[in-house]
Amino acid sequence: MSTTTEPQQRAPRDAGAERPPRVRVQRRALHGVLLLDKPLGLSSNDALQKAKWLLRAEKAGHTGTLDPLATGLLPLCFGAATKFSQASLDADKRYLATLALGIRTTTGDAEGEVLERQEAGHITREQIEAACRAFTGEIDQMPPMYSALKHEGRALYEYAREGVEIERKSRRVTLHAIDIVALQAGTVTLDVRCSKGTYIRTLAEDIGAALGVGASLAALRRTASGGLTLDGAVTLAQLEALPDEQRAALLTSPDRLLADAPELRLNLADATRFLSGLRRRVDAPDAQRVRVYGPEPKAFLGSAHIISGELIADRLLTPPEVQALLSA
Repeated sequence: MSTTTEPQQRAPRDAGAERPPRVRVQRRALHGVLLLDKPLGLSSNDALQKAKWLLRAEKAGHTGTLDPLATGLLPLCFGAATKFSQASLDADKRYLATLALGIRTTTGDAEGEVLERQEAGHITREQIEAACRAFTGEIDQMPPMYSALKHEGRALYEYAREGVEIERKSRRVTLHAIDIVALQAGTVTLDVRCSKGTYIRTLAEDIGAALGVGASLAALRRTASGGLTLDGAVTLAQLEALPDEQRAALLTSPDRLLADAPELRLNLADATRFLSGLRRRVDAPDAQRVRVYGPEPKAFLGSAHIISGELIADRLLTPPEVQALLSA
């Protein structure tokens, strides 16, 4: 026996009624870096799109993905600053990582299903310090299946959700320092300073294995990326609460992304030639990356490297972009 359902009849539209006009957001060219304190539960791209909409920016990008579980520093680049986002991607990172001792999960963090629970109350500070020392320095780390790494065009986490294990190659990363910040029953919070590409979730699992009780990542907060820190960072809620005309004032100059690189200042003639892409002879030591400025104090021109006294441009601003930054 089958049944059918008659489609509901829609009420006829009032011929005289008009839809309210859609308000189009008037985009604008903004150039600079916003230090965002990303909230829990939001992806990096969602946070970027929200900030881009609030700032009415034409062009934007972020400088390295934070999982929805993670909070903290997410530098956002707007306009000309996107040219220098790679510097922040390549920079060392710093995190506060809270480990749940004695708990192993399918994903290595609090979002996964619990695979095993063990008593961890007997673990001492000395044992944790020894485990951290074992993972300090250059190590080979296996990327987790629950990661955004791609295999044949798909993220590894997509395979993981289907129960498919993909063979991965280990990668060399550097853990500069791992220090205990807090130790409570069942959890330890670590201050981790590491190179780019380090998976803190994998580090948590490895430390747990070394302790013999297992561990997973309960919380993660990025506190620094290169020379950028949470000092001056704003939340999306704080950005939204500001009047529209005050939001753009939160952007800092794109050269903030290159804060760790030495500065080189050119005279007007050399600055003009440099902006056209010409190589220049300079009295400066070799360097993999330098920040290049014109004669005016704020006239940031771009990034370059120096080989045998020759200044070679890497990423250049256009003259209109230089002027826009000077006028900001």
